Amino acid sequence: MELPQDPMMLFSAINMKLRDIYSSLDELCQKEDIDKEALISKLAAAGFEYSPEHNKFW
Repeated sequence: MELPQDPMMLFSAINMKLRDIYSSLDELCQKEDIDKEALISKLAAAGFEYSPEHNKFW
């Protein structure tokens, strides 16, 4: 998956996939071949944190 470089677009794209397709961040990263730690770091730098309970970044 080609991830958007803009943090807000990345936030939106990832949350849409988590909402519509994947039941967890682990599943999304595995199926889409995404480096989970890099994704978390990039979104954390923009002020977002992943909530496993809600299966979304906020």
